[in-house]
Amino acid sequence: MERSADWMDQAKGDLQHARSDLERNFYDWACFSAQQAAEKACKAILQKMGAEAWGHSVADLLDELAKKHDVPENLKDAALELDKTYIPTRYPNAHPSGSPRRRYTRVEAERLFGYAEKIVTFCEDILSTL
Repeated sequence: MERSADWMDQAKGDLQHARSDLERNFYDWACFSAQQAAEKACKAILQKMGAEAWGHSVADLLDELAKKHDVPENLKDAALELDKTYIPTRYPNAHPSGSPRRRYTRVEAERLFGYAEKIVTFCEDILSTL
């Protein structure tokens, strides 16, 4: 069953969640939610194309997307940075000391939110043409 609309809806919800976490100073969760938004937006397109949408790496998903669509280099760079938040934002043992909630900053969360927003918009634009 083709569920690209559901994937995109969830991507937009994750982006809203990231914004909410950012406003409430949960920077670790804002970063993770941003990564999730970008991941799910990419999966929406791949789902619509009938392609394999496996894994959690936004960079890998964009590489798969690039086989059929031009993906700007700045989005590929953004995806690499977003991918670095997938595990360390949630698990204390991913850091030498301290909890994730003490390891992420507002500046970082704002930057990653911006990246996710661009990737979601990029994916929405492609989805509207399929």
